[in-house]
Amino acid sequence: MMYDVIVVGGGPAGLMACVAASADGSRVLLVDKGDKLGRKLGISGGGRCNVTNAKEMDELIKHIPGNGRFLYSALSMFGNRQIMAFFEGLGIELKEEDNGRMFPVSDKASTVVNALINKVREQGVEIRTDSPVEEVLFEDGRVAGVRLRTGEAVRSRAVILAVGGKSVPKTGSTGDGYAWAEKAGHTITELYPTEVPITSGESWIRNRELQGLSLRDVELTVYNGKGKAVISHKGDMIFTHFGLSGPAALRCSGFVVRTLRDGRGPVEVGIDLFPGTSEGALLEEWLGLARTEPRKALRNLLRQKLPERLVPLILRLAEADGDTDGANVSKASWQKIAGLCHSLRVSANGTLSIEEAFITGGGVHVKEVDPRTMQSKLMPGLFFCGEILDIHGYTGGYNITSAFATGHCAGTAAAELSRAQQD
Repeated sequence: MMYDVIVVGGGPAGLMACVAASADGSRVLLVDKGDKLGRKLGISGGGRCNVTNAKEMDELIKHIPGNGRFLYSALSMFGNRQIMAFFEGLGIELKEEDNGRMFPVSDKASTVVNALINKVREQGVEIRTDSPVEEVLFEDGRVAGVRLRTGEAVRSRAVILAVGGKSVPKTGSTGDGYAWAEKAGHTITELYPTEVPITSGESWIRNRELQGLSLRDVELTVYNGKGKAVISHKGDMIFTHFGLSGPAALRCSGFVVRTLRDGRGPVEVGIDLFPGTSEGALLEEWLGLARTEPRKALRNLLRQKLPERLVPLILRLAEADGDTDGANVSKASWQKIAGLCHSLRVSANGTLSIEEAFITGGGVHVKEVDPRTMQSKLMPGLFFCGEILDIHGYTGGYNITSAFATGHCAGTAAAELSRAQQD
């Protein structure tokens, strides 16, 4: 049997590719090596499925630091507004939460997953689960189909690779697609973890002094070996037994990896506990506290503005005696304390592994893919969508928006290509 389009991978990008490819009645086959479709979609957004983000396009692109500009064409055809309308058309009511994140009102990812799979089935897509692909077939300089691990060759005029990256392998993303892309002549840019906790060798991190301490609305800045700021992000964070986690740390993680990889010396992350307040203003605030309560011990003054568990560390790093009365604390000590509150430096020696990351950085080089169709520029009939591409965004609905947009773009173009070959 000859299919018009074969989609490999049943995640968000693959499922949306199936919807788009089958919309005109094309014969579409979806193959997935797992026993269940939509696994990564099912755990996204903390199990609530953050289906997209409501920000305007330019802001969306800014929140996709990994080649976000490549997505302009795809997003103009099927962006966040179309994604929201699509799911609402399936009967899923959406709600907007902080920073533009869009969730189903049900707060259940299964609502989204089931609706998407049902849509795929309704449009006549043939689904084969537990069907791992061994290789993509090429004949006469173009795609010819796929060979399953059983040895069965399945013919098709177009193949869409939507197999994900190497992150969260329990969902089926184990990097299978990179070898197939390389066989077609594609470059795979260096893979690395993004949206992943940062690791540190600091003694006070390793001895779990602050493990579990959460900080709200702080600003994290990544510094290279020359002390130059690489990137800053505001948000919440949490100290762990191995380093830093939480939204702000996850957003900085890819930059930590790339800065270390570029060999620009040791990397540090600075934590600004009072973003928006200058070091000078902070110093005046501390001095004012000491003048108001001159007989209060330094550690007790600090507890008025800092989390209690953080106070011993700040005192130790400032080389200050916590028992000293506020009136007797030198200005130099207060300057050290203000400096630490403005930028508490944490050495960063890396991140957790790519398998433990939410998102894979790197992938199929986007210069080798047509941004208007997601078709390979090197192998006619081969399309890419989702995380296999060298595209990555921050958490908050940006990666799934990329997956849906590129999936819809690839599905539409693959069906058109197949139809043109039959005419």
